[in-house]
Amino acid sequence: MKEQLLDNEVFGLIRPDVDAHTLGVSSVATLLENCNFKVEIGTADLAKSISDINKLDNISLLINWIQSKGVSRLGFSYRLDPFDAKLNFSRVLHLLESYKMMWYQNGPLNAVYFAGLPKACKLVKDEYGDKIPVFNGDETQVETLKKMGIPDERIPVNIISGSKYDDERWKFASRLIASGKHHYHLPSPKPNYPNFGTAKDTLVERIDANQNSVLGPLTRVHVGPYSPNYIEAKKEFNSWLKRLASDGFLDIVSIGSSQLSQSDFGSDWGDKPNGGGVPINSEQDLIDIWDNSRPLLVRTYAGTRNIPELAKIYERTINIAWHTLSFWWFNKIDGRGPYDVLPNLRNHFDTLKVVAQSGKPFEPNVPHHFAFRGADDFSYVLSGFLAVKSAKLQNIRYLVLQVMLNTPKYTFGVQDLAKSRALLKLVRELEGPSFKVFLQPRAGLDYFSPDLEKAKIQLASVSAMMDDIEPENPNSPELIHVVSYCEAVELANPDYINESIQITKSAILNYREEKRKGDMDSMINNQEVDARTNYLLEQLKEVIYLLELNIPNLYSAEGLYEVFKLGILPVPYLWEGREEFTEAIKWKTSLVNGGVHVIDEKNKIIEPIERIKKILFERLNANKLL
Repeated sequence: MKEQLLDNEVFGLIRPDVDAHTLGVSSVATLLENCNFKVEIGTADLAKSISDINKLDNISLLINWIQSKGVSRLGFSYRLDPFDAKLNFSRVLHLLESYKMMWYQNGPLNAVYFAGLPKACKLVKDEYGDKIPVFNGDETQVETLKKMGIPDERIPVNIISGSKYDDERWKFASRLIASGKHHYHLPSPKPNYPNFGTAKDTLVERIDANQNSVLGPLTRVHVGPYSPNYIEAKKEFNSWLKRLASDGFLDIVSIGSSQLSQSDFGSDWGDKPNGGGVPINSEQDLIDIWDNSRPLLVRTYAGTRNIPELAKIYERTINIAWHTLSFWWFNKIDGRGPYDVLPNLRNHFDTLKVVAQSGKPFEPNVPHHFAFRGADDFSYVLSGFLAVKSAKLQNIRYLVLQVMLNTPKYTFGVQDLAKSRALLKLVRELEGPSFKVFLQPRAGLDYFSPDLEKAKIQLASVSAMMDDIEPENPNSPELIHVVSYCEAVELANPDYINESIQITKSAILNYREEKRKGDMDSMINNQEVDARTNYLLEQLKEVIYLLELNIPNLYSAEGLYEVFKLGILPVPYLWEGREEFTEAIKWKTSLVNGGVHVIDEKNKIIEPIERIKKILFERLNANKLL
């Protein structure tokens, strides 16, 4: 890497398409843009070519992209199998050298960086030494920028600053983990209602039975071993289920099914790559999971093809605890399914009818997918509300509201609370005799450190924050999506899962006790959180009113599609579908004072209401011309 970084350098960020983890790429892009550097993110076609870089046309595509975009510093990200990551990266680097693209060959690339899991970073480091800086995801914002060669004077002050609330929770979490108290947290006693663990059991009954429990919220964990051998993967998964059910820490198992399970269930897979996760391809596979998981509640991903039909299969095989749909996502624009956005929305609305008939709860798996692609915090909340109200109008009776904290991971805790409280207040206002909302917070997808002791502290810290979303309600949150602390290093096995649950529940109980004694702020009337929450709510209520007034059938597939198409929900880091959603990708966002905002060309915050009024005004004028 050339040590001296020039003012006009362009950073290019790429990944192979087999790795769908784009959040880290988006976060780094935002950091670099905050330092006033131009960033180019590789297209979906480029991602496909990198997965099979040895083909002549594929390396030509990469080189043409580098040259046409003026890329002078190239970042390569691969967050899956370490050996595959090192092999793929080495092939790319070798071919770049073959075409004399590197700085030590007088080529245009002044640096190449590698980002991956810790084991992958070690393999790359062992092979290339200091020639290739590596990033394992544990770096702070400042450490990331300095490792990329950004001089101090280019790093904004707001990136260097921190949050008192985060510091206090970190101290609390550090004390808890150092004490080892979490190891003594026992499994919750089994409820005694008649349907417990049977084919008639429901999430609603389980939550009702758990109200006022001294042992805290219900726990849900995403579980799924990976093996290229389909039979061995399913065998190991079922053994894990028996262990988790027996140990008693877990309440709800969320099946970590493979991409093929979601897109090609019931078909002949041939030699198609599994893409990670448990390979589930028949109703018998699902029945086996149900049998081995007694008395846990069970849920899984929605399909990405034949979506309503697969929802019915989940009903009759695993008595699915609740259904999940992503509306604008899990289709062509994120590489997760075969449909375009509008047909995908229509499929999801058809599936909502199936869910409504079942009487089961529904979870809109939506806001964080916008955040992954650079959306601002306002759009995070707005997208969640639009999805929730759409579900209610389709006669959904129970809703699981997932809020992903630490997304992006540099978000201040007070901003996370503001986003969560604003969204929760809006959807609570929709509640009534036929509509009930259950809160389900979780840690961020790329939040955890590969240093496992540090990751335990992170898990305890974010768990404490979950209790501050509705601190006045002793029964909130009703359930927690526990992300295992080892996720930055390896898939979670039952040992990791059990300890992660112990950390989560112990953190909440001890945090409540410290707040009761006055050792920690209750956060009920925190001025900064209240100010941030009220700001979001004021903007959101006016925008929702304008959208309902100006977009026909807003809460339909067509209405939600138009919201996205118009650019009301900005996604500057969208990987595919950029031609279709030109209005959505044109906005620039940035992390300012611990929150993500849309900014103008002078890096000034654009107020959401003003931006959306302009969009709707332009739409009105365009319709008049037609």
